[in-house]
Amino acid sequence: MRPRAAALASAAALVLAATGTLGAAPGAGPPLPDRMADTGGGTQLITAKAARTGSTTGTVTWWDRRGGRWLKSGSAPARFGAKGLTEGATRKQGTNTTPTGLFRLPYAFGIRAEPPGADYPYRRVTKNSWWCQDNESRSYNRWTRPRPADCRATESEHLITYDPQYAHALVIGFNYDHPVRGRGAGIFLHVNGRGATAGCVSVPDEAMTRILRWAKPEGRPHMAIGTESGATAVTRY
Repeated sequence: MRPRAAALASAAALVLAATGTLGAAPGAGPPLPDRMADTGGGTQLITAKAARTGSTTGTVTWWDRRGGRWLKSGSAPARFGAKGLTEGATRKQGTNTTPTGLFRLPYAFGIRAEPPGADYPYRRVTKNSWWCQDNESRSYNRWTRPRPADCRATESEHLITYDPQYAHALVIGFNYDHPVRGRGAGIFLHVNGRGATAGCVSVPDEAMTRILRWAKPEGRPHMAIGTESGATAVTRY
């Protein structure tokens, strides 16, 4: 290469490096949270993304907003409902589908003690801990201890019997603040079981522990669940 051409090439390389485009991956763009319609207004976010509504697997990623930028803090393989994903606003209970949407994360719970270093609101599961899914109960879609008389055991989850799934878990605020009967109850981010879930999102045990240590009340974390594209794309929420 001639000296002048070499000098021009070096100068161009410096400009590219300064603008952050040197070596950029083809198709690279803004991080996922920057492409979403809403992230909940906090500085922490969990995204759970599947390829399509029929998928039972995908990826959970947790993000922090620092200095005006969203940065990935971790990720793990995820499992979804045995019947895939569906729009949360029209989901029906008992369909084994994971609801899509953007949800707050009210608190964590678990059969095991809260992981060391974690400080998110946490409830320890005992033999009297239940999650009421009875549409006729005043406690519909709520943690109860003990199980109230109007909440049938056959229509509820006895939390301590779900091990390892509920070793550690986060409540996903789907249908939680103003429950609609028949839409669904007991949707959590929890530890993997043997396969796809009944509508929750699950991750490996080690990843769940990392997420609980990462989540901070002051970060007001939310969770967005969706697909890569289409009507239920995670970027819509």
